[in-house]
Amino acid sequence: MKRILVIIFFLITASAVAQTAKSVAFEQQKIELALSYGDKSIAANAMYSIIILEGPQSVYKDSLAYLYFNERNFLSCFLVTNDILKTKPAHLEFMEMNAISLESMGATEKAAEAYQKLFAKTNSNYHAYKLAGLQFIMNKFEDAYASIKKADKLPDDGTTKINFQVNKNYNQEAGLKAAMAYLEGIIAMNLNKNAEAKISFERAIKLFPEFVLAKSKLETLNAEKKE
Repeated sequence: MKRILVIIFFLITASAVAQTAKSVAFEQQKIELALSYGDKSIAANAMYSIIILEGPQSVYKDSLAYLYFNERNFLSCFLVTNDILKTKPAHLEFMEMNAISLESMGATEKAAEAYQKLFAKTNSNYHAYKLAGLQFIMNKFEDAYASIKKADKLPDDGTTKINFQVNKNYNQEAGLKAAMAYLEGIIAMNLNKNAEAKISFERAIKLFPEFVLAKSKLETLNAEKKE
């Protein structure tokens, strides 16, 4: 009798596993078709179905985070990455997506904390630059100045570009090193270190001669000095 019960249990379990695999395969086909037609919402729904079928460790939770991030749905991306990081706390991509999501949502203090953790792991000049910018927004000028100085000493591969809005009709891209020099100048001005700020803006212009914002700030400092 006992053996019969074990066999029945095994058959039921095998049947359930087979049904789950069949359901997952169906949802995977739905994702593929939905993405081929550009319907991200259906793809997301199918991913949710697979996550429910496979459980919390499903890799489709990762896929869902990427989908939300690429769609700039930062609230949902934050919630998913926050959940993923509970079991993958050192996953750099999800840490960065989480930090970007927080920043994009306007959660400045939480975003700064996220970039601080990220920078501690990557020692990236870009992450230090982002941290400095957030500290500046929070009026933590001394902290921001220390962060941007640290960023400037770190290696740079020359590939990262930073977008600046010059006015409502014109944006300008600057290399990361030029952007760091510009931010350093802005922070220095807020610390009443105008001589240091001038040097920073001059360095930014040397790195990027067409840097409109840096030129404007330098002109302002030079005009104040004449007065």
